[in-house]
Amino acid sequence: MRLSLDPADLRSSVVVAVDGSSHAFRAAQWAAEQASLEHRRLEVVSVGRTAASVADDAVAEAIRAHPDLAVSGSAVGGDPRQVLIDASAYAHLVVVGSRGLGAVRSLLLGSVSATVSAHAACPVVVCRPPTDGGSQAGVVVGADATPESQPVIEFAYRLASVRSLPLTLVHTYWDAAVVLAQYREARGETASWPELEDLRATLAESTAGLAEQYPDVAFTLTLKHGFADEAISPRHGGWDLIVVGRHPMTSLGRVLTGSIATAVVERAQSTVAVVPQELRSS
Repeated sequence: MRLSLDPADLRSSVVVAVDGSSHAFRAAQWAAEQASLEHRRLEVVSVGRTAASVADDAVAEAIRAHPDLAVSGSAVGGDPRQVLIDASAYAHLVVVGSRGLGAVRSLLLGSVSATVSAHAACPVVVCRPPTDGGSQAGVVVGADATPESQPVIEFAYRLASVRSLPLTLVHTYWDAAVVLAQYREARGETASWPELEDLRATLAESTAGLAEQYPDVAFTLTLKHGFADEAISPRHGGWDLIVVGRHPMTSLGRVLTGSIATAVVERAQSTVAVVPQELRSS
C-alpha cells in the first residue's frame, strides 16, 4: 500500500476514488471492468483516516473480479478533489462515484464528482446508481461536427466498442423555422428543411473515419430540437453511458459547453463521462 501517488504509477492507468461507500464500490466495479477491457493498470485511491483499509478492500475486490488485472492501491491525505485533479494530469481515465444528490444539494456540498469532472485534465466517469427496470440503450454522445468535438466522439466510440454497446450521436439545434417545418409536415403539408439535412450530412461525414475504425459499433445519428443537456440526459435514464465534452477553463466556449457538461453530471440518471475537448495523447 503506497502512501503517496507517483506519476509513474498513474501514467496511462485508470484511477478510481474509493471511500468505503456503496457509491464508491459501484465506481470501483466499473473502473476495474474498464481497466480489464482496455488492458490497463487500475490505481485505487483513498483519502482520509481509514484510507488504507478502504483501498485494500477495493484492491482485493478488483482482483477477485478480474484475476489478471494489474491493480495497486494508494492511501493519501488531503482534499480528495485536489488529489484526483492532480492525478488526472497523468491518468488515462478517472472514475468517481455519485450519490445523485441533485443540482442544488450537490453544488452546496461541493461534490467531488462535480468538481473533478469540471477541472480534470483527462476524461472523468461519474458512476450513477442503475435505473429501475434495467432497460439500457447503449452509449450516447452529445457532439457537433467541429474538430474540437472529435476526441469526445472518439472516446464514445472506443467505450462502445470495448463494452459491445451501440452508440448514438445526438446533436441538438435551436431553429424556429425548422420546428415550424416539422410541425407542418406532421400535419401532412409539404415542408422541407435543407439546412437540417446539410447538418446531418456534415455530421455523418465527420464520423465516417471512426465508423471505419470501429466497424463493430452499431452507430445512429440523431438530430433533436432543444437544449443539449435535456436531449442527452432524460430524467428516466435509459443509457448505459452518456458522453459529453468540456472546453478548457480558459476558453470562451467554456461558458456554454462547460455549463452543459455540469448540468448533465448533476442531473443525469445514467453514468456520465466528461471528456476534455483538448486531450493529450496517452
